[in-house]
Amino acid sequence: MPDLYIGLISGTSADGVDAVLLEVSGESVRILHSLCEPYALPLRQRVLELARSPALSVENLGQTDVVLGRFFASAALKLISAAGIEKNDVRAIGSHGQTIRHCPSAELPFTMQIGDPNQIAAITGITTVADFRRRDMALGGQGAPLVPAFHEAAFGASSETRTVVNLGGIANVTVLAAGRATAGFDTGPGNCLLDQHISAERGASFDSEGAWSAQGSPDNELLVQFMRDPYFEKMPPKSSGPEYFNLAWVAAHQRQCGTSVQGAALQASLAELTARSVGSAIKAHAPSSQLVLLCGGGAHNADLVKRLGKSLPGVQVSSTALLGVDPDFVEAAAFAWLACQSLHGRPGNVPAATGASATAVLGAMYPA
Repeated sequence: MPDLYIGLISGTSADGVDAVLLEVSGESVRILHSLCEPYALPLRQRVLELARSPALSVENLGQTDVVLGRFFASAALKLISAAGIEKNDVRAIGSHGQTIRHCPSAELPFTMQIGDPNQIAAITGITTVADFRRRDMALGGQGAPLVPAFHEAAFGASSETRTVVNLGGIANVTVLAAGRATAGFDTGPGNCLLDQHISAERGASFDSEGAWSAQGSPDNELLVQFMRDPYFEKMPPKSSGPEYFNLAWVAAHQRQCGTSVQGAALQASLAELTARSVGSAIKAHAPSSQLVLLCGGGAHNADLVKRLGKSLPGVQVSSTALLGVDPDFVEAAAFAWLACQSLHGRPGNVPAATGASATAVLGAMYPA
């Protein structure tokens, strides 16, 4: 009999909660239902302020943790209602939570996701698995990316080499090659710089279909300066976040380059940066890729996808919809799958991707 799991996640862009109902039957997985529950603007601003503030208020952190826990629980209950199932039909919820810090290169490496799983378990009455990243970090890993094991289960093929590219706030790749251990890492910015720039200049939360970046021409001198950043030359395993790639990072490179590119030209430059850094990573670490599968919000950015295609001549670039999986919900599905792995005592990390010293069962369990 197949089992049902719910996956919940809010990405670094903090738009809201993606929720997925995943059917797991042996080694096969299938998304049965999904929804996105957007944050109201005041909640989104509160989350982003926490994520970007150099100093955290313990009181604000604790209260937001509770608020988000209740919000995640509400999203799970709406998903159950929309799917027409009963709570008892769900084995467990896998909640990634909302990342507000990810500092794998700190003197004492740490990561922090909030959205209290006690609230989720208490409100839904469903066993909840959360805090997936810190066990990997305790084993010397980066705590990210954690999606490669799920990508292997959902998209692997013995007939060809495939690369899965998650174009979230930060972009990450998973290399699926027959006869080779699955590998993956964060390539650098995905949508985070694009979102921050259009928010600062136009008050929009994202560049719909890349319409604004398509109006501009990238500044090649600035792109060369961007690509000199040590992160792009660093060998995997590696991971990053908006703590590193942000508008202060852009401004610092502008100063080093002696340019003052703004507006659509800067947006185009940032889109080209994402495309080039992802394309370069694939050429360097997965040169035999025949199929590149895109997921995450950036998969809908037509300008970004076009630029990425140009950076990978001769390679088929498509969204995960090609294989029947909605690109918007791959990450949420991954955390539903990771909850299944945890309940069965199976490892969820890929040391080749995270740098951990060993595989491990991930997450802490909060019984119903």
